[in-house]
Amino acid sequence: MNLHSFSTALLSVFFAASTFALAPGERVDNFRLLDETGSSHELYYFSDTKAFVLMAHNSSCQSMQESVAALASMQASYADQGVEFMLINSDLRDDRSAIQASVADQNIAAPVLMDSTQIIGESLGAISAGDTLVINPSNWQVAYFGGAQNASQAVASLVKGQSPQMTADSASIKQAASADCAVDYPELANRAEHANISYSDTIAPMLSENCVICHRVGGIGPFAMNDYNIVRGFSLMIREVVRTQRMPPWHADPHFGEFSNNRALSDEEVRTLVHWVEAGAPRGEGSDLLAEQRRSWPKWAMGEPDVIIEIPTENIPASGVVDYKYKMVANPLDKDVWVKATEIIPGDRAVLHHVITSFGEVATEGRRAGRLKRGTGGGLGGYVPGAEGTPYPDNSGVFLPADATIDFQMHYTTSGLATSDTSYMGVYLHKEKPEYELESMVLLNPRIRIPAGDPNHMELARRTVYKDILVYSLLPHAHFRGKASEFVAQYPDGTEEKLLSVPRYDFNWQTTYSLDEPKLLPAGTQIVHRTWWDNSARNPANPDATRVVPWGEQSWDEMLFGAIRYRVVGAGEAEQIAASSGGE
Repeated sequence: MNLHSFSTALLSVFFAASTFALAPGERVDNFRLLDETGSSHELYYFSDTKAFVLMAHNSSCQSMQESVAALASMQASYADQGVEFMLINSDLRDDRSAIQASVADQNIAAPVLMDSTQIIGESLGAISAGDTLVINPSNWQVAYFGGAQNASQAVASLVKGQSPQMTADSASIKQAASADCAVDYPELANRAEHANISYSDTIAPMLSENCVICHRVGGIGPFAMNDYNIVRGFSLMIREVVRTQRMPPWHADPHFGEFSNNRALSDEEVRTLVHWVEAGAPRGEGSDLLAEQRRSWPKWAMGEPDVIIEIPTENIPASGVVDYKYKMVANPLDKDVWVKATEIIPGDRAVLHHVITSFGEVATEGRRAGRLKRGTGGGLGGYVPGAEGTPYPDNSGVFLPADATIDFQMHYTTSGLATSDTSYMGVYLHKEKPEYELESMVLLNPRIRIPAGDPNHMELARRTVYKDILVYSLLPHAHFRGKASEFVAQYPDGTEEKLLSVPRYDFNWQTTYSLDEPKLLPAGTQIVHRTWWDNSARNPANPDATRVVPWGEQSWDEMLFGAIRYRVVGAGEAEQIAASSGGE
């Protein structure tokens, strides 16, 4: 059997049993969704529980209160016995505010997952509010499907470690179904038409626009999307990473702020891509854009820099821990300049985790001799996985004096193979002084202590803004235990606004979130930066769940660190900015 035939057979088997509802004994595929509070939940995270109960929800079902009461009764009966309870709302009539109001009205004491794409609800087959699945986390099979009122027996069996009698309570499902309780899945009726989704006109252009920048020869993706056959071969993986929100790598809650570098697919794009995969990833007629395109991927994203600085080489061993390396390079220019952009090209992506730059005057005495004096300069950006160079915003720049020394903080991780890294920084210059000077602000808390085993520990840092400023971007940073992060502006009038929420922080993607429209913060605003960590054994990236974790530079310790790019707003300019943005 050739690769194409095997792939076709595998996809056919995988989706052959895909009907409106998962039958008892069928496996529930992993997924991740936000709940009504903006917290992120992944199904397989709860693999150490004894049972997982998931009930369909909508805000209009008149009989929902009865189902909620049954769920609450089970929660009380199995408190502290390793049972997880959640609801899922796939109803397109409900938005976050409607779900929040319903939670308050019905006294729901469990997270309500928001399935705005409907791809999860479709796969579960929960077509009516109150439909309840009891899932066995030992194999992720459905142990029970039916009304919440009759789910307790399956839960009891799982809690006792017994194999449950897998049942589908069709009578209670039918009884609960009504017009107000029904969850409408428009695409279920169109499932036969999903085989007609055009790879040529729809799927290939979507992948080219959103994915190929990383999934290309020489890119950081694990495979190159060179043609249809490659995409089809990886189609089940594509479905998985979209369902679990691992790809595209964008982690901001869409409810707060809009960002110019948003990598997320739209709900419609998610539906189309997943439905195409579930239809067997058909080739159809037409050309193959991925095979035919001959895109040029320049070494430097913004073209050849005005200045290229070679960062001194570092030899990296095959294994062990590499302390942070600090490479000092004298500014190669003999005059003061204004920088409009920088980009760092890693020598060896496999070992270089990040680069942070700073510049200033070198200390010649004291404990910091040979390092930069505090407060003598600024920063020129850096490098993290997935980053590419972009110009600084709004005719702004960073002043780099001729006698400055640039300090490169290099964080390396070993990869099992001894290697050497010689990275380069490209510097792009303004021909004339820009209108605005770009500045950076750091919010950090080096006194953090994360309790051993704590799955949701939070600490914060805050700073007061003493001048009117215009914020361009926000960067949260933590290590392996980082779980979530946010930036909140507390205004002088007592109101507050969440500027950025990252409910699923991912150490592998150190994203700088660039605001689509710069945010004006008046003098007197307090900026609060919060981070949550998961120091439990459930966190697969946790180096040691038994350890109280302090602040530290290495990844087995932790950080609460946030960076903000901004500029100071001139006299009278704040009113103009506020007026142009509608007074916000």
